[in-house]
Amino acid sequence: MRILNVVGARPNFMKMAPLVHALNARGIPQLLLHTGQHYDDNMSKVFFEDLRMPKPDIYMGVGSGSHAEQTAKVMVGFEQVCLKEKPDLVVVVGDVNSTLACSIVASKLWIPVAHVEAGLRSFDWKMPEEINRLVTDRLSEILLTPSPDADENLRKEGTPEDRIHRVGNIMIDSLVASLERAKGSSVLDRFGLAPKGFGVLTLHRPSNVDDEKTLLGIMDVIHEISEQLPIVFSCHPRTAQRLKAIPAYERLAKKGDVRVLEPLGYLDFLRLYSQSRIALTDSGGLQEETTFLQIPCVTIRENTERPVTLTEGSNVLAGCDPARIRKAARAALDGPPPGAKRVPDLWDGHTAPRIVDVFETWWRKRSS
Repeated sequence: MRILNVVGARPNFMKMAPLVHALNARGIPQLLLHTGQHYDDNMSKVFFEDLRMPKPDIYMGVGSGSHAEQTAKVMVGFEQVCLKEKPDLVVVVGDVNSTLACSIVASKLWIPVAHVEAGLRSFDWKMPEEINRLVTDRLSEILLTPSPDADENLRKEGTPEDRIHRVGNIMIDSLVASLERAKGSSVLDRFGLAPKGFGVLTLHRPSNVDDEKTLLGIMDVIHEISEQLPIVFSCHPRTAQRLKAIPAYERLAKKGDVRVLEPLGYLDFLRLYSQSRIALTDSGGLQEETTFLQIPCVTIRENTERPVTLTEGSNVLAGCDPARIRKAARAALDGPPPGAKRVPDLWDGHTAPRIVDVFETWWRKRSS
């Protein structure tokens, strides 16, 4: 069995790293392809080093562009790779444009696809990621899910039962493997932060940052919260550009204690949020990671494709309404959230070996 693993953007790296290590441990031949959808070489290099991932065997360097342009560039380049390398299985992770593009190409070349993090649904068709998830899952032969809701979503869509494999959350594998090393990060000292003495903010989704009124409203309440607790804002470059274009934000930025940082490497950011008192975010990954660490999380979105973090974890869905964000944050800061919270089943740091078990069983059946 010869496997071609695909990554395209930084969230993919945390999902692929444990699988690369697990495949190596079993001696299974593999290639790692980076489409270059996230093309910041410095940040990509930091993430690869922090996660102890090997240098990609193939780097396509597709860069930025509209959704159509980016998807098309990946498809054209990936087709040539597949024709040359002839993999037995293409493995894609997450829900970025590269995930969709490579799934389409592989399927048309009759190469089976395995999707890690399958079955997640926000039921919001305005999110490009939702379309990517749906199409990728429909095309995939092996669907590797993190939670029971993902299994049920696939069943409702008519996916054959023998294609669905609940293996757990592979993001947690990276977190567990890196938590001890992250203690060596100096990020708290560099920015004068005390453990549990600050909150963390991330904000990047178009629904939150593209509309000036929405973004200003969110930041207004964040600055208000920061009067109670300093907020460290790991600011996406796109969000930073949007804020600079809003004249009213210059005055707002003087209120409270919001400390804006450029995006951090994996170990630095893990150290930062693992020592935070609260996370405020529109990131899917941070909802999962804070659930594992049992850190209160306020999700600044109207929906989430990770509902298990609401029912079993420490996450609260607040939307983008400032009043709801304020209420959720104050409830989290003033005391523990009501109800027993627990880490979801199979979020234990051993998802990657379970995935390799699935691959080996699939290959034996295919080869017999």
